[in-house]
Amino acid sequence: MRLVRLIANLGYGSQKDVKMLLKQGRVTRADGSVLSDGDKVDHADIRLDGQGLDPPQGSVLMLHKPAGYTCSTSDPGRVVYELLPERFEYRNPIIAPVGRLDRDTTGLLLLTDDGQLLHRIISPKADVPKVYEAALARPLTGEEAGVFASGTLMLKSERTPLLPATLEVLGETRARLTIREGRYHQIRRMFAAVGNHVETLHRVSIGGLTLGTLEEGDWRLLDAGEVASVFATAS
Repeated sequence: MRLVRLIANLGYGSQKDVKMLLKQGRVTRADGSVLSDGDKVDHADIRLDGQGLDPPQGSVLMLHKPAGYTCSTSDPGRVVYELLPERFEYRNPIIAPVGRLDRDTTGLLLLTDDGQLLHRIISPKADVPKVYEAALARPLTGEEAGVFASGTLMLKSERTPLLPATLEVLGETRARLTIREGRYHQIRRMFAAVGNHVETLHRVSIGGLTLGTLEEGDWRLLDAGEVASVFATAS
């Protein structure tokens, strides 16, 4: 890919804008030598105004999503893209959320511009476990684990039952739930189906990947091993 298109696709501006950056000598190698559009250069060696470029196409980011943000580019309220560099929203292809966390749900959110990887992670065939911790409005009754594990629970307006899910009791009104699919507001609807209400919901992990020490509102680039760990506990 030519240098102008590569930089433009990363959201730094139109191809016309990037051509001007090159003309002004603002695009260089790490050693300071000025680059032109026809130069062959590794992504890691490119500098714009002395700074390395954003992650290359095909990257995967992990974001610790706070409450109050939606996984959207068009929502009238706050969106997760506000937590990333502004130009990320203008990348081509765009870095998109891998599945979605609703506005009030916090925790681990993956984003990528690798469409094949995105669909591989969210596909039911991948059988990737996703772990959530929920704080509930009312005490657990002791029957929830059996209902969720049965594989027969039908949610309102659904045509097929949910896959079996595993519930671990953490306290009188706290539970950890592992699911292997991602239907609309699934966990909130599951607890509503057994007469309870989710007050707060936090995604702890996807497959073998956890947030680690990543602070709320922060993001970082994942390496190949971390991306592979998403599938490490899939059956």
